[in-house]
Amino acid sequence: MQAAPITRTGRRAGSRTRTALAAGLLTAVLALSGCGAAGDSDGASSSDERALSAGERNGGQNKAAAAGEAAADAKEGAAKSGAPSKPNPVTATHVIRTAYLSVEVKSASKAAAAARTVAQNAGGLVANESTEQVDDTHDSSHLVLRVPQGEYDSVLRELSGAGKLLSRTSSAKDVTDQVVDVDSRIATQRASVTRVRKLMDQAERLADVVTLEGELSSRQATLESLLAQQASLKDRTTLATITLDLTEPESAPEGDNDDPGFVDALSGGWHAFLTMLRWLAMAVGATAPFLAAAAVLLVLWRLLRRRGGKAGQQPPTAE
Repeated sequence: MQAAPITRTGRRAGSRTRTALAAGLLTAVLALSGCGAAGDSDGASSSDERALSAGERNGGQNKAAAAGEAAADAKEGAAKSGAPSKPNPVTATHVIRTAYLSVEVKSASKAAAAARTVAQNAGGLVANESTEQVDDTHDSSHLVLRVPQGEYDSVLRELSGAGKLLSRTSSAKDVTDQVVDVDSRIATQRASVTRVRKLMDQAERLADVVTLEGELSSRQATLESLLAQQASLKDRTTLATITLDLTEPESAPEGDNDDPGFVDALSGGWHAFLTMLRWLAMAVGATAPFLAAAAVLLVLWRLLRRRGGKAGQQPPTAE
């Protein structure tokens, strides 16, 4: 009866001993892992310090060359990083819009003034305007309007309703790829010009300076050409162009549809009389040489006849 409790107590003591041993082993493993990690980090830090020291020693030998390459890389990186700062070509669309309108109006001068007002109210301008008189009966006006892209459709509708629309043509050309290409080339060319100028500042020999000046002049000319293309594209994609022709209807002279009256008959008779006189004068002028020749012949014939008559009537001689 007394052996059982002793056995249970021994078992309990053995379990406690094994638990304590396991906890001790776990603590030792964790401590060793921490020491190993710290050693690894210290080794890595030492390796980094040695590599940094070696890099500093090597870099000190070629300091000037490294500085030049770093500057060039920085410029190229700035140019590349600067390009995406412009409008994203995927979302920003650059379109050149043009339109031609021919409208028949009652008064070309009044319609031209109204068209100028419409363009100016939309934030645009009149690029060109001319007015001329056609056949001394009606006027015609020609205008070239530049309006913002956002107001293009509304201005076009308002101008089309100014009178009787005779013709209308419009076109839209997407130049997004061209705009993005020109912008990218400008950024690259600017970085190239900057690098050449820096090399000129560092050049010591006259031959190098002359060579770099020629290269700089060529690159600056290319840059100016690209800037001109960029300005032209910006102008044409910002403002749409509308060419407007305003014409007046050809009005028929008054009284053309009325029946002829006494004045019309008198005018027609007078014109017929004058026409007859002109024809008679022409006929007389044409026959005048022949009449003159006939008159001369008639006079000569009469003279000869008189002389012949006198010769036949001579008195007889006395015997």
